[in-house]
Amino acid sequence: MSNLVWDSGVVIDTKIMTTNEQLELGFNASSPRIYGRKREERVARAKWWFDKMRAAVENAMDWQQQNQSRAEQMWIPGANRQLKY
Repeated sequence: MSNLVWDSGVVIDTKIMTTNEQLELGFNASSPRIYGRKREERVARAKWWFDKMRAAVENAMDWQQQNQSRAEQMWIPGANRQLKY
């Protein structure tokens, strides 16, 4: 383990991993689970939301494609900066 010291005096501990073994990642066994009424309410809200989104997609209008406008080159005063020798 080594320490990095910044100019401000802050010390940061650093650790270098010196193993070639596989890391095991998992879920924390003490994580809260949602049961009963809370879960039912959450599922009901999700169902309501997705029903609204499906209805919005079904009722969406098809837009008529407009003719593409011609490209227009604009001049912005003061934007032309030239180097002068």
